[in-house]
Amino acid sequence: MRALLIFTLVGVGAQLVDGALGMAFGVTATTLLVLSGLGAAQASAAVHLAELGTTLAAGLSHWKFKNIDWPMVVKLGGPGAVGAFLGATVLSSLSTEKAAPLMAAILVAIGAYVLLRFSLRNPPVLRRGSTPHSARFLSPLGLFGGFIDASGGGGWGPITTSTLLSRGKTAPRTVIGSVSASEFLVAASASLGFVVGLREEFIHNLPVVAGLAIGGIIVAPFAAWLVSRVNPALLGTAVGGLIVLLNSQRLVTFFGVTWPWSSALYALIVMVWAALMLHAWRLSRLPQPAAEEQPAEPAGAEVAVVEPTR
Repeated sequence: MRALLIFTLVGVGAQLVDGALGMAFGVTATTLLVLSGLGAAQASAAVHLAELGTTLAAGLSHWKFKNIDWPMVVKLGGPGAVGAFLGATVLSSLSTEKAAPLMAAILVAIGAYVLLRFSLRNPPVLRRGSTPHSARFLSPLGLFGGFIDASGGGGWGPITTSTLLSRGKTAPRTVIGSVSASEFLVAASASLGFVVGLREEFIHNLPVVAGLAIGGIIVAPFAAWLVSRVNPALLGTAVGGLIVLLNSQRLVTFFGVTWPWSSALYALIVMVWAALMLHAWRLSRLPQPAAEEQPAEPAGAEVAVVEPTR
């Protein structure tokens, strides 16, 4: 019962982050699960199995509100599923000692990406509508994102959503809806890979999955409300820095870095983190960028608007 409560709290924390940022459920949940004592592969397996329900619900919701570009889902989600299966089998084949530093390194990289993305950039000005992305671009992105997501316990959203939004070709709601729908394929493929690689251990993770799902479901309405009350730049910077700090401690322990070097490294991370938090706070107080002026469009054409990133 106590373990179920812990995993439920992990689900609550991860869903709060994901609800406010539109990403990072897997990264946050995996970091917290590993800190609670779960093995790297087991944590990633539990997160992806729990995401089967959450991504399916999210995909259906986006489909209902017409936020999905199905060609993008196919071009991104197909290769993403292949990458996720490969990442799951690779992580499952590693020993606990080898898997832990690999996952920690991946999570540090993803945490740093989230930290810099939310602290240094203002929401971009984007046009409503959609300009098709080529399969030559989406397929490698999906393959890489799926592999990192499964082997690192998360990263599909930070990698794919951020990359697609930065290109400015597709409206944010379409990017988020399409990425959410394609993530179901990634979660299903990763879960299959972990079933093949872990077998009996996978069944033992069901209480973890139940806790994550319960916590996520309970807090989902509050998380949806939170997105309109919390500044994404500040929350993203805070979460990214926390992920970097927590996982860097695991790397320091693994490589046997001792005092005073370990303390100096932690102090450096905290100082950079604090500086970026201050910078994000200053950016959040600036006026939001105005829509770019566009030439007159024919009747019935889409017009330029500003939509916030998630």
